[in-house]
Amino acid sequence: MKETLGITSAPDGINTAVWNVVGHTYKPKLHSDNAFIWHADIPAETFVPPHIHPTQDEWIYMLEGNLEVEFGHDQGPPSVHKAGPGDTVRMPMGVAHGIFNRSGATAKCVFGVAPARKLYDLFVALDGVTNPEELVRLSAQHEVDFLPPPPEA
Repeated sequence: MKETLGITSAPDGINTAVWNVVGHTYKPKLHSDNAFIWHADIPAETFVPPHIHPTQDEWIYMLEGNLEVEFGHDQGPPSVHKAGPGDTVRMPMGVAHGIFNRSGATAKCVFGVAPARKLYDLFVALDGVTNPEELVRLSAQHEVDFLPPPPEA
């Protein structure tokens, strides 16, 4: 896939795409073989469960609000890192991470992955999916592996 020249305007996604994924609003901004970038509105008290990208590095650049990113769910109690406006969160491939908005307000940020692999297609497939088992199944088909919930969940 070759990225096209031009501008994706602030209120729009590529080809006006907007997805509802795990209660978050995602707007794709750039998609090529090398990278996929999207804008996210993450409402208060929502989260992305712990998961691993075995084939991609991921990052978040915070615009507004605050997020907590937990690392290492697959190795015992996770370490919690707090990110606010202007911060960049780095999530290397193969490292388990979960993203939580426990701040009481919506967070706005820009996510990216490199290489793009199958993540764009995953978000197309997940748009509006609310069944957790279906989310896990579809994600596994697109190279994102969700971790099982901890025993106390």
